[in-house]
Amino acid sequence: MNSPGWLQLLVRWSLALALGLVVGLMIGAPAAGLAVVLAYGLAMQLLNLVRLLRWLQADQIELAPDLAGPWGVLVAMIVRLYRRKQFHKQRLLRLLRELRRSTAAMPDGVVVLNPQAEILWFNRTAARLLGFRGKGDVGLRIENLVRQPEFVRYVRGGEYAMPVIVRSAMSGEQHLSLQIVPYGAGQLLVLVRDVTREARLEAMRKDFVANASHELRSPLTVISGYLETISQDPDIDPALMAPLQEMRRQSQRMTGIVQDLLELSRLESSDGDAPMQPIDVAALMAQLRQDLLARRQHPARVQVAADSGALLLGEELQIHSAFANLVDNAAKYSPPDGAVQMRWWTDEEGGHFSVTDSGIGIAPEHIPRLTERFYRVDAGRSRATGGSGLGLAIVKHVLQRHGGQLSIESEESRGSRFTCHFPAERLRKTA
Repeated sequence: MNSPGWLQLLVRWSLALALGLVVGLMIGAPAAGLAVVLAYGLAMQLLNLVRLLRWLQADQIELAPDLAGPWGVLVAMIVRLYRRKQFHKQRLLRLLRELRRSTAAMPDGVVVLNPQAEILWFNRTAARLLGFRGKGDVGLRIENLVRQPEFVRYVRGGEYAMPVIVRSAMSGEQHLSLQIVPYGAGQLLVLVRDVTREARLEAMRKDFVANASHELRSPLTVISGYLETISQDPDIDPALMAPLQEMRRQSQRMTGIVQDLLELSRLESSDGDAPMQPIDVAALMAQLRQDLLARRQHPARVQVAADSGALLLGEELQIHSAFANLVDNAAKYSPPDGAVQMRWWTDEEGGHFSVTDSGIGIAPEHIPRLTERFYRVDAGRSRATGGSGLGLAIVKHVLQRHGGQLSIESEESRGSRFTCHFPAERLRKTA
């Protein structure tokens, strides 16, 4: 507040009122003299207000009215605020231009969506990769332009932790990675990348693994057959029996690895969700228990607990393979006097199958990587027990096809629990 301006106004009003009072006394009507002065003052204030409003409506800072007293102070404050606003506005515009230039130069596409998944803005790379046509597509829902079913499910699902890979609608050979990143007040940022090269390399790797595994299967079968025949020859030198047995064991291990690689390749090449065939999990667990007890070496106690009679809807061969891998791992890493327990139960979240063992356990740092191909906690022990390092990778892919997840709980020297979680839509209740 400008004190001199208010003091000047007070002095003027005091003098005007005194003059009005003197004139009123001279004519015998002091109240009328004061009223005239007040009316004149009010008229001047209204005039200043009108001039100020007209100036504000004109929005031309250079035409600021020259007003005295507090009105002049008010005009000066408005001018300062306007110039400060203009400064920040220009600064924000410069930042916005720099942001648009940087996003336009990005090798990846960027699309900004509002909470209703309507397009607000996109850069040139996104327009090229997704086939957007410019301002005409702004305001449209992105599902109306990117219509691949997997992307539509991804947008509506609300789970954006991992990107989704789709084929480009403009070129069937092009693969695009789209990931949604929530930000702000419900807004979404879509990052688009061309992953065609990575997809081709992955396809080549899968083809190579599948072809190599297929070609190795026949020679390994021949080698195993000859080794078995030679080892049964009564005239063979006893000193060669130990090497022959080791050769047979290693060939059997290689055969198991090849079979697991072929199974993994089949799972990776399978598109879409698994079929909805009813599977009696209780009967499957009984069969797995019988197969485990038929082995020459097995844990002392093999228990089965079917807490629910609900059927699991899926592909039986794949489910059998996944459950068998978990049971096989539990048996391999449990001591002869140990225990393995299989359990099946359901709740409001879905169905759950767990395998618990009393084995050596797993250190916490190894658990996140257990489902990677060929990952072994103890490579020496895995080779000794005939492990291929592919069992849990197969389990993960089977569960993905069935909309499920694998959780792992373990404590060193206390055992482990592997649990397969299936969604509720994969269950069928029995009467």
